[in-house]
Amino acid sequence: MATENQKRERFKRLATYRTNEALKRIKVLGNCSNRSAYSYRKEEIYKIFSEIERKVREVKSRFHFPKDKKFKL
Repeated sequence: MATENQKRERFKRLATYRTNEALKRIKVLGNCSNRSAYSYRKEEIYKIFSEIERKVREVKSRFHFPKDKKFKL
């Protein structure tokens, strides 16, 4: 069984790597903003970033643990 310290180190290693990969891909997406190479509409940009923001909220919520609440009517 993995110790708490091993779990922590694995989390730090993977979270760092995956965060940097996500940031790189977002930066690459920014290359699409070059109007001399691409044509796009405001609605398309809104749709792209709305979806990215929705997914970030969804994933972020997985890291928030609700306080233990006792059942109450």
